[in-house]
Amino acid sequence: MIPAHWRPHRREEDGEVLGYLAPKEDGHVPVTPFGHPLAGALPEVEAREVLTRSGLAYLADPWLLSLPGRDEPVTVRIVEVTPRRMRVANADHGYEEADIGHVFVLEVPEPGRLRAAGGARRHS
Repeated sequence: MIPAHWRPHRREEDGEVLGYLAPKEDGHVPVTPFGHPLAGALPEVEAREVLTRSGLAYLADPWLLSLPGRDEPVTVRIVEVTPRRMRVANADHGYEEADIGHVFVLEVPEPGRLRAAGGARRHS
């Protein structure tokens, strides 16, 4: 579950949550709705700008999910994100243990098993 001390950042037009500001000693870390950091600690205004610029486009990107007992991560697509959980679907034709579309349920904030395919989308 998203920690209570993380502050939501909403899109002005419709109030959609674009992510959260996770407070740190040296600023605020802008994180996705599932807790993936988009940058390091920044002043609040800059952290909000990162979230606004990022929007929700990363939800359509492929992601890599590390699975226990498997050396290579599995390519997945994000299906759903709530403050309590997220669902990702297998999109990896080389992963024979589950059909394409098989859904994995992950905790939120996601504890680091998920990373952006082709390198994390981070802003400086």
